[in-house]
Amino acid sequence: MKQLSFAAKDYVKKPKETRKEKFLREMEAVVPWVPLLAVIEPHYPKPGNGRRPYALSTMLRIHFMQQWFGYSDAAMEEALHDVPLLRHIAGLDAGTDTMPDE
Repeated sequence: MKQLSFAAKDYVKKPKETRKEKFLREMEAVVPWVPLLAVIEPHYPKPGNGRRPYALSTMLRIHFMQQWFGYSDAAMEEALHDVPLLRHIAGLDAGTDTMPDE
């Protein structure tokens, strides 16, 4: 298991589960992540000459969160900086990972 960075240490489970946490937990259980990743993976950019692409699972989860919560690209970028729960679901660590930009 990965060690938490100082930035991620603030994301500690609170006693009350918010509606957003409950919704994301339910979506984690019902969305068929592995089959979706398998369909998209052959078409996803490979590391090469340009900027290294983010992990496909991270970008797919970010895309779904944009659809679920109505975020534009710019709003999603800002939310990833501001909301530890969304970073956690996307598999990003504010202390070690850069956030995808719009």
